[in-house]
Amino acid sequence: MSLIVSGIKCSYQSVDSDAIGTAVQLCGLDKKQVRSASVHKLSFDLRHGALHKIYAVELEIDGDEQALFERLDRPDIRLRTPQPEPQVTGDQRLAHPPVVCGFGPAGIFCALLLAEQGYCPVVLERGGPMDERDRAVESFFGGGPLDLRCNVQFGEGGAGTYSDGKLTTRIGDPRCELVLRRFCAYGAPAEIMTSARPHIGTDLLKDIVVSMRRRILELGGTIRFYTSALGFASRGGRLCSVQTSQGTIPCEIAVLAVGHSARDTFERLYAQNILLEAKPFSIGVRIEHRQETIDRGLYGRYAGSPGLPPGEYLLSRRAGERGCYSFCMCPGGTVVAAASEEGMVVTNGMSSHARSGKNANAALAVSVTPADFDADGPLGGIAFQRMLEQKAFMAGGADYSAPVQCVGDFLRKKRSRRLGGVQPTYPRGWRFAELGSVLPSAASALLRDSISAFGKKLPGFDSADAVLTGLETRTSSPVRVLRTGELYSPSLPGLVPCGEGAGYAGGIMSAAVDGIRAAERIFSEYLPLEL
Repeated sequence: MSLIVSGIKCSYQSVDSDAIGTAVQLCGLDKKQVRSASVHKLSFDLRHGALHKIYAVELEIDGDEQALFERLDRPDIRLRTPQPEPQVTGDQRLAHPPVVCGFGPAGIFCALLLAEQGYCPVVLERGGPMDERDRAVESFFGGGPLDLRCNVQFGEGGAGTYSDGKLTTRIGDPRCELVLRRFCAYGAPAEIMTSARPHIGTDLLKDIVVSMRRRILELGGTIRFYTSALGFASRGGRLCSVQTSQGTIPCEIAVLAVGHSARDTFERLYAQNILLEAKPFSIGVRIEHRQETIDRGLYGRYAGSPGLPPGEYLLSRRAGERGCYSFCMCPGGTVVAAASEEGMVVTNGMSSHARSGKNANAALAVSVTPADFDADGPLGGIAFQRMLEQKAFMAGGADYSAPVQCVGDFLRKKRSRRLGGVQPTYPRGWRFAELGSVLPSAASALLRDSISAFGKKLPGFDSADAVLTGLETRTSSPVRVLRTGELYSPSLPGLVPCGEGAGYAGGIMSAAVDGIRAAERIFSEYLPLEL
């Protein structure tokens, strides 16, 4: 147990020891009473025109932390008990290893925890291992053919691998600490434990994922690359096997962690009468600025000061029933070609750990609901996504180039004729297009209003030479695979829908947490395998 002292406001030039000294004083302690002290979280605050560091400090003391906490009775001081590791409490025997379908964040963390406890999971991944996936992605970026098995969406690590590796989340689940601890154990920088906006970066995340895979194998797990889940069989009303592209695998329990782009899997589930429902998601564009523009808008006169991280923003507003917001912001990053089906253009964002690129980019997305989908039924959102991605493909010239428009021209509803100071980073090439005609009219109108509104919040955001690249359609899954309070599909007990693809997460951290939750469900019912 320890004490967390939050909201310690220090000057920008201060060092960690200044904040720690303040925390000790606020607790009325002598330094000799403190067994250990460290920074718990650190963020920056530029409100009221002056830049400050905002610390949360963790103190372990010689004495009764509970009694001190109660005596201090301060809203800025709380008790912290480290999140315990999940424990096995089940008593049923498994005849076969659990099967984990998908090796993105949810599947990785589920499989890793299962392997650590002796369950020897069998992991299915439709794409290839990291080295082969990297070659396929780089080939596509360079103008080669789209590999339908290995691309930005599919392969070892899932869609999160080719991203900024952002670990920020709003879910507030104590399992987040377990996720950070595991990432650090497999090579992530220790700073993710203390940063208010932790990130890993694509370059480091790839190696971390490979290290996790190797550990799963060392602990008795099996990973079958280039293997898709094609269906699920039942006996006596419960799951008994998974049909795959490489044969049938018997099992009593399977975790469905296939990611938000496994459209063919959702179609097969629907055909098998597994309960699904259409869910809201968002559509939009990628917006790119020079990173220095964002830094000036956020930091003002402090922009460029040593030690300041590249500027990172989160913007949102509502207009009636719809919202518009920035998403997956990548400081110093690039826009990537994220198609997973032929004849479609999709964008995403990526940056390295250093975030040292010239441009900043983010998704700028507008919410849509099942009422917006022309097609009926739970797969209507998939049809809607495909329609938009096909329009983007044609607007870009039908060769996987992306349609591009400068912000000033988008606001005036004019096709751009020339670029300004921002050069698009989308790797497959680009063509000027009027993005308002590619997106639904309601989305285009809200994007225009929001860009202007966001320019008032963040100076420079509505710069005329900022670049919009279309389209961003994979913000989250358009489908929810229903599950009960026990996490099982109500259509097929033994099947655990999990993670972002199943509609229960949004981003690396929340998907990983849901993977841990799925592993805990297995721990609560079954014993590890007897080898």
